[in-house]
Amino acid sequence: MDTYPGSVFLADCPARLAVEIIADKWAVVVLYALRQEPRRHGELVALIGGVSRKVLTQTLRRLQGYGLVERHAVGGGRVDYLLTDLGRTLLQPIAMLTEWSHVHGEAVAEFQESRQNYR
Repeated sequence: MDTYPGSVFLADCPARLAVEIIADKWAVVVLYALRQEPRRHGELVALIGGVSRKVLTQTLRRLQGYGLVERHAVGGGRVDYLLTDLGRTLLQPIAMLTEWSHVHGEAVAEFQESRQNYR
């Protein structure tokens, strides 16, 4: 593949997969919620807040499909979700995005507010 500025996001580039994964609002939140320990579905709903059970289920299935999350039946009808080793590799990029939002989030909010005043 030829490389030139901007080519990393063309149709045949693997970088688009990373963008596809992190562009899902709930995927990043779920990955971060699983960073320390396995959690049950209900625990994730309570911990995350704002996500419906249905959307959480869809998100977990999608993350399983990428090989980022595993689903384990642990007995008594209990099911835990946990990060795979591959899923853990996204924790550092998520932390970097979180840091960026702490540093620049206020500037983005101020810009958005200033744009609304012109409408």
